[in-house]
Amino acid sequence: MTHAPDRLRTLLDAAAARKQCLMMPGAFNALCGLAIRQAGFEACYVSGAATSVCAGVPDVGILTLDHFARLIREIVDACGLPLIADADTGFGESEMVRRTVVEYARAGAAGLHIEDQVFPKRCGHLDGKRLIPLEHAVEKIAAAVNTARSARDLVVCARTDARGVEGLDAAVERAAAYLQAGAGMIFPEGLASEQEFADFAARLRHRAGAGARYHLLANMTEFGKTPIIPAARFGEMGYSCVIFPVSLLRSAMGEVSRVLEQLRRDGSVAGFIDRMQTREQLYGLIGYKPGVEWAFPARM
Repeated sequence: MTHAPDRLRTLLDAAAARKQCLMMPGAFNALCGLAIRQAGFEACYVSGAATSVCAGVPDVGILTLDHFARLIREIVDACGLPLIADADTGFGESEMVRRTVVEYARAGAAGLHIEDQVFPKRCGHLDGKRLIPLEHAVEKIAAAVNTARSARDLVVCARTDARGVEGLDAAVERAAAYLQAGAGMIFPEGLASEQEFADFAARLRHRAGAGARYHLLANMTEFGKTPIIPAARFGEMGYSCVIFPVSLLRSAMGEVSRVLEQLRRDGSVAGFIDRMQTREQLYGLIGYKPGVEWAFPARM
């Protein structure tokens, strides 16, 4: 089967050609990746925020590269979907960026994105972010691109957090510089309106020139700077894919909290058992039949 980066590029190119937007829900574990596949999605995403909070720590770059790579491998092995994985600030300087690309490729990722914040980073929808100098960010993106050529040709996405620090003009200028460094995708973080998404896409297209080929990624996270925008609208504005990084985690943990409150109050599962995934549904999701030898699924 075609390897993951090529599969992702094919999906992105097809979406762009139709002015549609590839939806990529965030998988926070392998079982979640299986559910995304079962629901009919063609790709998924691994969020640094979701990965961090699942480990009980904030999204400030505390977890190690090995932690992320292990999670990516588990999700890819389980669901086989092409995925883009958050690489935060690259886990260090250019040397670590290169290692990150190699480890993500070995784990089976189809692409990754690296941002231009200083370490320790902040969630892209919080105030108080700081950027590394442009030339430093370009160096890191170039290191990722050069390494990706010999590491399964991963899709390298450059994320810029400049909108919330220096404004939209700076975000466009940084994005154009990252394209010059070889990035195949741009992720403008923290845009505050539908108009800003449209303006960013149009201005980058003008700045990059008619011959430039790249994709745009939109972040549809909840409770942040960005209003709720449908995937179809992102496609109309020129975005090839949209991630829903923490939507499933927030939904799952909301239900966990409600169930725990009810269990403590009632002392019984009777009041919420009809909302549970049944044993048969769980076994069906992982492809297991009791009494039948389970074989590792060949989903790649």
